[in-house]
Amino acid sequence: MHPIPEVHTLRELRETGHVHRTVKAEIRENLLARLRSGEPRFPGIVGFDDTVLPHLERALLAGHDIVLLGERGQGKTRLIRTVAGLLDEWTPVVAGCEINDHPYAPVCVRCRRLAEEKGDDLPVAWRHRDERYGEKLATPDTSVGDLIGDVDPIKIAEGRTLGDPETVHYGLVPRTNRGIFSVNELPDLAERIQVALLNVLEERDIQIRGYNLRLPLDILLIASANPEDYTNRGRIITPLKDRFGAEIRTHYPLDLDAELRLIRQEARLDWETLGADLPDHLVEVIARFTRLVRESTAVDARSGVSARFSIAAAETAAASAVRRAAITGEERAVTRICDLPAVVQTLRGKVEFEVSEEGRETEVLAHLLRRATAETFRQRLGALDLTPLLDKFSEGTQVESGDLVPAAELLRRIGPVPGLSKIMSALGMGEGDESPGHAAAALEFALEGLYLLRRLSKDEIEGGGARYRT
Repeated sequence: MHPIPEVHTLRELRETGHVHRTVKAEIRENLLARLRSGEPRFPGIVGFDDTVLPHLERALLAGHDIVLLGERGQGKTRLIRTVAGLLDEWTPVVAGCEINDHPYAPVCVRCRRLAEEKGDDLPVAWRHRDERYGEKLATPDTSVGDLIGDVDPIKIAEGRTLGDPETVHYGLVPRTNRGIFSVNELPDLAERIQVALLNVLEERDIQIRGYNLRLPLDILLIASANPEDYTNRGRIITPLKDRFGAEIRTHYPLDLDAELRLIRQEARLDWETLGADLPDHLVEVIARFTRLVRESTAVDARSGVSARFSIAAAETAAASAVRRAAITGEERAVTRICDLPAVVQTLRGKVEFEVSEEGRETEVLAHLLRRATAETFRQRLGALDLTPLLDKFSEGTQVESGDLVPAAELLRRIGPVPGLSKIMSALGMGEGDESPGHAAAALEFALEGLYLLRRLSKDEIEGGGARYRT
């Protein structure tokens, strides 16, 4: 962050050569500069590069207010918040102004009067771009006063007359003047409240009760909505939809690579937060599992399966490894395939199933998890010769595993396996992944894959464990 500019009066601001731009012009110029330089425009946004972002960039360059339309958990709010990064880092405002008036062109009664009194000595303050972003979740109890403003009884009690514009308490929208305001889940806003936004989007002013108050606002309004909300919980009224310049559809990650990047980026797996290793092949299982759940005919497609599903699955599996390490005294917590079944019970409530599947939710998710594991096994280890591992079971050997079996004990039960390094390499375990935990994770995944491909048998044992055998 750059330091706050050392400019404190209107005179000093003019001497710097500062040029007053509208919010949309500011965003447009900064976006063009990043496009020309190749800098990231929307950092942290995964999977939208060739689909959503080009439409968003065109809308911002055109100076349009925007509706982002998509199912839950598609990153709409995250995307809206990154747009604030296109604002100037610091912008001047009239010091003490509730609605962030620009010193060159104050619009509220208080700042216009102050400008006449002070002239070039008008005090100037600076606001960081993070302070120029406002957000409101559209709940049914939201009022016009919350968004636009209302009469302030405290100011009336201080002796001011009811017709004095300075008795107005400004709502969230005018307080975000010269910034970006976001309305999340816009259809949930009562239709009579949506009407209050009509003037904001078209005439760019606000009206408060019976006041003769014309307050031109400089604002970019971005809303989010779920497509089902148009007919289910509520709808965006037609005049308001018409005033938005762009309606942009979002989506879930289109390919596996994007799903993997999203999980790695968003899941809190670092040692300071959780303290467990989540090997790449298990991240892939979770990503494939999420995609299979979205595609399943047993799941209500209209509801969608949020990206938070895969993120929570990764964190839950890693937490299972941390729990095992704490109980058994393992030095390093490494997630294994035995930790994944725990996510089925934990995440069942994140998925809306078809009515016909009532009572089978756990069974459906467990089946899809097995499919995801088998697909990952084929992709990662399908071409590898696992005969040395299978030979371990040729004489009737049985190996018990479970989420409370420490890695060292599992390795002891399996015994030396020729070619273990090739298995670990095929699973993306490179230098620094030679711990017993990683070796156990690789071997247990191989055992599970061989079971799913019917080359080994597996018995469920009491306590949630499993016994692999011929």
